[in-house]
Amino acid sequence: MTAIQVSAGPESATATANPWITLVAVTGGQFLAVLSTTVISVALPTIARDLHADATAAEWIVNAYVLVYASLLMLTGGLGDRYGRKGVFLLGMATFALGALIGGLATSIPMLLAGRVIQGLGPALLVPTSLAVVRAAFPDERKRAVAIGAWSTSSGLALAVGPILGGLVVTGLGWRWVLLLNVPLVLVFATIAALIVPRQPRTATTGRFDWQGAVLTTLSVAALSYGLTEGRQEGWTSPLILAAFGLALAAAIAFVSWERRHSDPLVDLALFGHRGFTAANLAGAVAFFAFVGLVVYLSAYFQLVQGHSAIRTGLDVCAIGIAFAAATPISGRLVARVGARPPMVTGLALAGSAILGLLSMNRTTGLAGLWWLLALGGFGLGLCLTPMTATVLAAVAPHRAGMASSVHNALRQLGQVLGVAVLGTLVYTGPLPSITGLHHAFLVAGGGLLTMAAIAAVALRTPAR
Repeated sequence: MTAIQVSAGPESATATANPWITLVAVTGGQFLAVLSTTVISVALPTIARDLHADATAAEWIVNAYVLVYASLLMLTGGLGDRYGRKGVFLLGMATFALGALIGGLATSIPMLLAGRVIQGLGPALLVPTSLAVVRAAFPDERKRAVAIGAWSTSSGLALAVGPILGGLVVTGLGWRWVLLLNVPLVLVFATIAALIVPRQPRTATTGRFDWQGAVLTTLSVAALSYGLTEGRQEGWTSPLILAAFGLALAAAIAFVSWERRHSDPLVDLALFGHRGFTAANLAGAVAFFAFVGLVVYLSAYFQLVQGHSAIRTGLDVCAIGIAFAAATPISGRLVARVGARPPMVTGLALAGSAILGLLSMNRTTGLAGLWWLLALGGFGLGLCLTPMTATVLAAVAPHRAGMASSVHNALRQLGQVLGVAVLGTLVYTGPLPSITGLHHAFLVAGGGLLTMAAIAAVALRTPAR
């Protein structure tokens, strides 16, 4: 194996006067990047009308961003570790803003899709790097747990509030501003990061970057994400979708084989022998699988079946986001005091129980009968995300934090894509969401969370702070 050490070269760390300002800068960028996965969804009908797009083209306005984002996550964390996290983070912010500008000024669907592809490069660069920056900025474990709680809040809250923010912006300013508002906001957070975030140590290694591993993992995740995204529309047994899944499997096998033999691998596969690391990553995938189903398909049901407006639909599900935001600071403090296991297991169990409680929902059930279950589900998800992230980071040395973050975020993103695909197939038994399909989705999502709670309880037998 190639020797790895922390370089004291030009990227050596400098003390920051206030690490909390660093936290604001990187979580602000993280919030905007994750928000863009959902905020544009309510604008699709307006975009389709203005740019004369069919339903398939409209779906790709969302899918193009998600596919690029998910496919490159495993690559970019390693780039930050090797070449400097601050630089990679700022590059991600600039790329994200450029894509948003192109998309917001688009006069055709091809131009808009090109902007979304460029925009999707941004979170692939900045999301895993932002978590590595947070870890380095908070050497004290207790403060770090609180900071990771804030980081987790930004990503989960962005998913939860995306639909309501999108509805407000589209109604008040028009669909273009869903994209264009990112530009001045990115400028603010990027300026703070450029001035405040210290340059951090790079990993010095005599081996070259693992480009073969990067290509293989990108190909595997891209093919899998494409198959999951298009499977419901193309048909799960269609030649195109089966070919995508076959390519994903072949690339994954080749990736594992290559990483085992490489002297300086992109992903240290030995980490998956660490029970806590494996359980926390699996829990992250399951949590986002269920979280997306809870937000996206309840929103679709309220809007398409019960006839609610985009803004009212966002308000209908805002109990999830409010409870989520309330839980994550509590979770960070609990991790600092009692370790990761209690809040992770409790949060997964609460969220799973709340989603199963939604089986009481019928065709006419409104918010009055659901808000407390939505709030309980959001609280449980907020409670469990911080200990997942803290467990993943605790399993690696500081100079490999970017790699661990990229693995964790990639699996969370894949869980999100899988949730849209699998739960969407259950919910849409016809042209509109059905209450029977929703019940089936609740059973799968809630049962998955409860199963994961049991697995985490066993895997994390020794609480880790």
